Amino acid sequence: AAGVLTACGQSTDNGSERANQPAAQPKKAAAYCFFKEDELKGWTAKRGKDGNIGVKGKAHVKDPRYKAVLNPATVSGTSAELTPTIGQNDTGYGAVDDTWDLSATIPNSAAVTTVTVTCGDKTIANLNVPAKG
Repeated sequence: AAGVLTACGQSTDNGSERANQPAAQPKKAAAYCFFKEDELKGWTAKRGKDGNIGVKGKAHVKDPRYKAVLNPATVSGTSAELTPTIGQNDTGYGAVDDTWDLSATIPNSAAVTTVTVTCGDKTIANLNVPAKG
């Protein structure tokens, strides 16, 4: 019985050290891309008078029940990322040639100098925008 008790004593493994370490963050999975590469065209970015960046592009959607939309931008330091997707067509109309004009203003983007347009795990456009100055 004495042997069993000594085996249950303190181990050299300090579990509290591991508990205090932050868990590794899993890599964010890329969202599904509803578009082929040739269906996303004409991407431009321009800084407005207020310092925020406006982004424009076009997206082709074959099914008139849906329209192309841009998800809200994510900003990290001097970089921003935009992702086109589809949503329910609530306009009552289809787009000319099934191609939707997309535009978005990235709020609080005065420090941003690079805008990346992605779809799934693919980069559609890397847009450089001169810093406001």
